[in-house]
Order: sequence, then structure tokens, then C-alpha cells
Amino acid sequence: MSMDDFPPPVTLPEQLLTTRPHKGRGAASNPEGRFERIRHQAEDDGWQSALLDEERPRPSTEVTEERARSVISHNDSPDIAFSQAINPYRGCEHGCIYCFARPSHGYLNLSPGLDFETKIRAKGNFAEVLRAELARPGYVISPINIGSNTDPYQPIEKRWRLTRAALELLAECHHPCTIVTKNALVERDLDILVSMAREQLVQVFVSVNSLDNRLAAKLEPRASAPHRRIKAIRSLADAGVPVGVLVAPIIPALNDKDMEAVMAQADAAGARCAGYTTLRLPYELKQLFREWLALHAPQRAEHVMSLVQQMNGGRDYDSNFATRMRGHGVFADLLRRRFEVACRRHGFSRARELVLDTSRFVPPRKPSPQGELF
Repeated sequence: MSMDDFPPPVTLPEQLLTTRPHKGRGAASNPEGRFERIRHQAEDDGWQSALLDEERPRPSTEVTEERARSVISHNDSPDIAFSQAINPYRGCEHGCIYCFARPSHGYLNLSPGLDFETKIRAKGNFAEVLRAELARPGYVISPINIGSNTDPYQPIEKRWRLTRAALELLAECHHPCTIVTKNALVERDLDILVSMAREQLVQVFVSVNSLDNRLAAKLEPRASAPHRRIKAIRSLADAGVPVGVLVAPIIPALNDKDMEAVMAQADAAGARCAGYTTLRLPYELKQLFREWLALHAPQRAEHVMSLVQQMNGGRDYDSNFATRMRGHGVFADLLRRRFEVACRRHGFSRARELVLDTSRFVPPRKPSPQGELF
């Protein structure tokens, strides 16, 4: 058999080799992180083009256990309402394409793209290290936020239960905390949250940025559906747990039209307060989000990015503490006014106004190899 018996190779555009969507995933590609020195480029050898989309293997989730040396992170950012936070997982299976935490996967020599949502690190000794840190003589108490970087109730929490272990410890030593999630799995821990709520030790924020199931399935493919998150707000409120809604992030010309409707449904479900942020695109996230727009909203991609740049001084992202969460300019002012009007209509307070009780804290006992008698 000679080479003439084979058909000539089919040349595909480079973009199609690297940016075809994967069902159930937010990112379509796996670009190198900003710390990588080696760059990879896909080339079609004539065989890949014969594979239909349904024949391509879907990226599976790989969870690797790691041993954490510390778990409480501290910040002094003036635009963040908490000074310390904990995150049981690195990476997030929800796969939200807009997630500002994606670039943090670069510290693991992994991609902020598909790696971020498929190669997850679980801190297996999370509760043990947290106990040791809370028991330190010099520990200064302030409310701990759970889920500042990645979602503490992402799907793998069903098996690993690291968030629940942390809540059990915080409840044991009467330590206040706030929780941010977009997964209805938070309802699983109502037994702990209800008891903490009675002592004014917890507040939960459920993130809902759209009521469009089709859009949500592409923007945040493995998070709970919007209506399910609204139901979770109702479950928490009915149980007496203080709960608020975060309309975040708001993406101009994509989901901003739903702001008032989300807040209305959250109010009906029992939310007490509300907050919002606009889209943030640090580091590699600029490329990933533009890629997503080209695949899922090509007709409005240019308009979306034009408005994003208008809110960021002509750039895709402005890291200024004073404006990075809300943007600035005409469109940003319009969003702010709309939010304020909706808050007045529904009687919402601002998200950071609830004061949690720090006076009940009792440092936990340090773990001992001899066990405890009492």
C-alpha cells in the first residue's frame, strides 16, 4: 500500500483544535499558566479531524489529596468584608467560566482552564490543621469566610465532607463564620447551621446571577440550577438561618437584565440582604472568557467586551481596590442605581451589615496522641 492510497490530511483552523466546547465544562481549552516556561501548540495530523464531538473523551474529574500546612488565609483588602478565610479545596468542579480564582491554579503548575475544574486538590487534613490554628495562644478571633476562593459545596464535597468537618469544629468552639456558595448541597448541613444561627454565629450567601437555566448551564455548568439555589435560600430562611443573595458576577449584555428578577425571587424565598459584583478578568481569565464568548455568544461578544472595558478604564480588567468589584463609568453607575432601587423595594440590607457574635469563642483543645478523658 502506498501513501497515495490515503486521503490527504484535513487542515483545521487552530482555534477548533483547542477551543471546542466540552459538555459539562466551562472552559474549552487548557492554556498554560502565567508561570509556565513551556508552551504547547496543537497540530492536526489528519486523524483528529475524523473524531466527532461525541466521540471525544470528556474530561473527567481527578481529585488528589494534599496535606495542608496551614488553612487560614488573611487579607487586608479594603473592598473585602472579612479578614480571614478558609478553602477546603483548590480548584472547583463547578467550572464557572468567569471565576476569578482560576489563575490561582497556576501556583500548582496547572492550567486555569480545564485543569482548574477537573484537577482538584482536597486538603485531607483540613479540620486537623484548622483545629491547631484556632488553638494557638496568639489567635485573634474574627469571622471566618468559607468559600472565598473556591466553592466549599462543590460536588466533590458530597464524598470528602471537608466543609462539614470544618463547620463541626467551628460550632464546637463557637466561632462565627460566613459561607458563600452556589450549590444547594449547603442544605445538607442545616443541622449544624441552625444551631450556629441560634447563637448568631453564621450567615450564608447564595450566589445567583441569572434565572436563565440555559445560560447558567454554559456559564457555570456544574453548579446547582438557578431555581434550585432559590429553593436553597428558602430552605435556609425557613430553618432560621440568616441568608442573603449575591448577584455575582454581573456580566453586561449577558445576565445584567436578570438583576431585579433574581432579587425579587430571593426576597420571596426569605433572603435578608443582597450584594453584587461585576465581572473580573484577572490574568489568564481574559483569554478564557473571550474564548467562551466566541463559542457560546459570538453575536454579542464584541458588545459584552466593549461594556466590560468601559467599566475598567478601557481595559479588560482594572485591579484598583476602589473599583475592581463594581467598575466605574456610566454603565457601572447604572448597575449601582438599579441595585440600590431593588434593595429599597425589597427591604434588603447590605450584605456586610449583619454582626456576628465573637464573644462566645472557646479555643479548641489541641489534638493529643494520648486522647482525652473528658
